[in-house]
Amino acid sequence: MSTALRIVRLANFVTPVSGGLRTALRHLGAGYLAAGHDPVLIVPGPAHRDERTDQGRVITLPGRVLPGSGGYRVLTDRRAVARTLTALAPDRLEVSDRTTLRWTGDWARRRGVRAAMVSHENATGLLRAHGLPQGAAELVADRLNSRTARAYDAVICTTAWAAAEFRRIGVRHLLEAPLGVDLDLLHPARRDPAVRARYAAPGQPLLVLCSRLSSEKRPERALDALVELRRRGRDAVLVVAGAGPLRERLEGRARRTGLPVHFLGHVAGRDALAALLASADVVLAPGPVETFGLAALEALACGTPVAVNRSSALPVVVGPAGAVAEDTGTGFADAVAALLARPEPVRRAGARARAEAYGWPPAVAAFLAVHEADPAELAGRRR
Repeated sequence: MSTALRIVRLANFVTPVSGGLRTALRHLGAGYLAAGHDPVLIVPGPAHRDERTDQGRVITLPGRVLPGSGGYRVLTDRRAVARTLTALAPDRLEVSDRTTLRWTGDWARRRGVRAAMVSHENATGLLRAHGLPQGAAELVADRLNSRTARAYDAVICTTAWAAAEFRRIGVRHLLEAPLGVDLDLLHPARRDPAVRARYAAPGQPLLVLCSRLSSEKRPERALDALVELRRRGRDAVLVVAGAGPLRERLEGRARRTGLPVHFLGHVAGRDALAALLASADVVLAPGPVETFGLAALEALACGTPVAVNRSSALPVVVGPAGAVAEDTGTGFADAVAALLARPEPVRRAGARARAEAYGWPPAVAAFLAVHEADPAELAGRRR
């Protein structure tokens, strides 16, 4: 690389307790910095902050709390965002929000700044998860995605599954760049008998759900699966690591029905999370609209297989290291049983081997290839 680029990244829906997006932003920023670029991340928060971190400069602008979201904030003051962008004078813009921040694509184009939007979700799936029929969801998603695609020089998707809804409407300036996992921190060696004994007795299958507790993540399916497994005579227990608006409802259900569920809330320490994932027998990933599923990949890196929702992108991500489940309690119970039927050394070795195909260096290189590409190449894709 001959020229250092100032890559300004914008993201909404990032909090100190959010999971996959925050992790991805941190690792990508650190990778850009290590490659000699100047990454700057702008996110919403309760007050203004400007700090230097291991992922580059991070600027927090005051953002409003989104009602019913469990604390997510959104950058709603366009003038403040525009002033900050103008002062930063970016060489590249990378936006992780296709809705409320779409206007930044036009801002960038007027100033000759190449801009890319990273699609971290599937609009069709999210609309379906909130009750829209398939046809109506596709119609609304197509309109939204068409406007988004027109606003940016490149659209980046992390899986072919996520890219499919853009291909459906003929978007050509579309690139796939998978995310990664920290293969050093997240490792089978993190398995800790003391952590396991804290939640499960000898011989009890220990299941873990590591997820934001919100409707699109379908966390209730983990409890449904536990009910079915115990009905079948499996003395399983469940640990839920994550926060979100559904926590109180889920805790109430577990309490009323006597289910052995431990709710940990947000697990802040990465070492503690790695130990929990490595000490589990199976991790559940019930979200039907996951476009990549970093939590599932982190479990695989720890040597723990994952039961995933058939409707999501995860069946391709986890491959033979996981089991695919129908979106029912019975379906996830079947997937868990299938994974537990494999000899433990086989299932743990297979999980780790699968994760090793997803390191962060290749992910960073794929994203940088978009930012460092010849402008004519991206322009040709837009035609």
